[in-house]
Amino acid sequence: MNYKINFLFFAGVAALLAGCSGESSNQTETNNMTTKAIDPINMDTTVAPGNDFYKYANGSWIKNNPISEEFSVYGSFHKLAEDNTLMLKDLFEQAASSKDATPGSELQKIGDFYSSGLDTISIEKQKLEALTPFFEDIASMKDSKDILNEIVKLHSMEIFPLFYFYGAQDDKNSNMVIAQIMQGGLGLPDRDYYVSNDEQSQMLRKEYVKYISTLMKLTGKYKEAEIAKIADGIMKIETRLAKASMTRLEMRDPQKLYHKMPLAELQKLSPDFDWNSYFTQIGKADLKEININQPEFIKEIGKMIKSVPMNEWKEYFTFNLINDCAPYVNSDFEKARFSFYGTVLSGKTKMKDRWKTVVESTSGNLGEAVGKIYVEKYFPAEAKTRMVELVKNLKVSLKEHIQNLTWMTPETKIKAIEKLGTINLKIGYPDKWRDYSALTISKQAYVLNVIAANKFEFKRMLAEIDKPVDRAKWDMTPQTVNAYYSPNMNEVVFPAAILQPPFFNKDADDAVNYGGIGAVIGHEMTHGFDDQGCQYNKDGNLENWWTEKDVENFKKQTAPLIVLYNNFKMLDSLHVNGELTVGENIADFGGVSVSMDAFKKTLKGDEKAIDGFTPIQRFYLSYAEIWRQQIRDQELMRRLKEDVHSPALARVNVTVYHSDDFYTAFNIKETDSKFVPKDKRIRIW
Repeated sequence: MNYKINFLFFAGVAALLAGCSGESSNQTETNNMTTKAIDPINMDTTVAPGNDFYKYANGSWIKNNPISEEFSVYGSFHKLAEDNTLMLKDLFEQAASSKDATPGSELQKIGDFYSSGLDTISIEKQKLEALTPFFEDIASMKDSKDILNEIVKLHSMEIFPLFYFYGAQDDKNSNMVIAQIMQGGLGLPDRDYYVSNDEQSQMLRKEYVKYISTLMKLTGKYKEAEIAKIADGIMKIETRLAKASMTRLEMRDPQKLYHKMPLAELQKLSPDFDWNSYFTQIGKADLKEININQPEFIKEIGKMIKSVPMNEWKEYFTFNLINDCAPYVNSDFEKARFSFYGTVLSGKTKMKDRWKTVVESTSGNLGEAVGKIYVEKYFPAEAKTRMVELVKNLKVSLKEHIQNLTWMTPETKIKAIEKLGTINLKIGYPDKWRDYSALTISKQAYVLNVIAANKFEFKRMLAEIDKPVDRAKWDMTPQTVNAYYSPNMNEVVFPAAILQPPFFNKDADDAVNYGGIGAVIGHEMTHGFDDQGCQYNKDGNLENWWTEKDVENFKKQTAPLIVLYNNFKMLDSLHVNGELTVGENIADFGGVSVSMDAFKKTLKGDEKAIDGFTPIQRFYLSYAEIWRQQIRDQELMRRLKEDVHSPALARVNVTVYHSDDFYTAFNIKETDSKFVPKDKRIRIW
């Protein structure tokens, strides 16, 4: 439930935040304690920076901060998210107890949503009672028409068996939102887990079937002797969907995901699925055309509608319903879901405190209503001003980098600089807020409030289809600790929540902020000019503006980078996937390089060392600090298969050793183990 699909192909999941400050202070006031922006106590100076900079910069922090049971990964990003959760908790408790929360107001909705999630006495007593009508609908299915009806009902609740239906910008006409369909229907996080025969995938398949069995048994709707067969049937459906799905690597190419067609052509593609009826019931009877991201997948869905037995459809839909609703009903379901997705997949051994999960749910489901009160209390105006200045400086630096590229042709450089000049910047929060007046939230069952919020969000999305793009819209809420670049909007977005230490520190010296958020800004901007960004022009349309020579040269530049990451070993025998992560790795290299050059322009030459470290050293220490983390083996294995980002260790220990300024700053010697000869250092931007 509440799986908000993010189709930003370049979404920068950067755990960094930095800001521009002309002050040279090294301290900031936090919770009445003075904390250093770069604290040597977190370092391990027994390690030579030329042998392992990640450990040199973060070794003592890693040693002194063992990962707690409720986390699969914990670092600077997660620490900030935890602090942010406490801030949100305070807001929600005030809303829940407010006597000024008039009925129908956003404050009332926030307070009642939060309260319903914390009312565990009612939740345990109700069990699955609130979902009874939904179970009855599924049980009453008799034919293919009923199957389609049930898909519509679940999709309207943002539960997505079989496929995702959504609205997004037309890749070739970025001024319009069009209907889109994307492959889906899987309970495991990646299609490869269903089809690969490696030890990890085989183990996860067995554990997943056990989880399906547990959940179906808990419903109390099936006989004990039936459970194993039911779980196998659900797994069979999902495996069939997985085999028809594109891989994550294939989906890196946006050209392969663009197949806009009239509805008549979609019906021919998948004749056994009544698409006209689906769109009429979903609320888009007037739909004329749609983009099908994976046509072969849709063909398979049509075949399955006809061939899969009715009882298996009932069981598959029942599992989809209860799997998505498990966190919002009684604790048996919540614990079962955590046991698989939290422990088996990610290595967590303890569930989060109840209030934390309810805070996250409230924030996610009432996004901008929460964002409005969040920024009023927690986002200082000067942070936005300084971020705008910092981005301006980064743009100047990136322009110079583009002009000096040896691999990009002169005619393409002109187009690149034009695109750079049109990049839009969104800082902190939207200029206009989303209207939640049509959403009804009350002191009803928690799961029903979640369903109501999802239905509201789905209707809002439907209303955007076939309309001009709202360029003021945000795809992240202000309270989200993250940042992203959108190729269709050609914009970089930094929500308020990430504009805090260690990513952005208004009281720190410039080195800290350029090494932190500056590197993230550079990272996000370079996404507009890499192997995917080259396929979107300055207006956000899918149109390759590179020449064949540019493509050829770029491949030559990035080929060594792919090899470099492919050879980066983790957990003794596993490696980073250089092909899958290449876009993010390029952006990491570019982010550090562009931000460093922007930072050097701020130096006057008389800056004093702070805590024994020069400004350039502090830049790199800040960069390493934002990526410090602890991660469990299960979570790391999962991310190596699924994540387009390299592990934190690689993001530091590959990137810095290909940066010339790093060698000078830390006096790196040829005898140091990670020394890379200057002519072998990779430089793309």
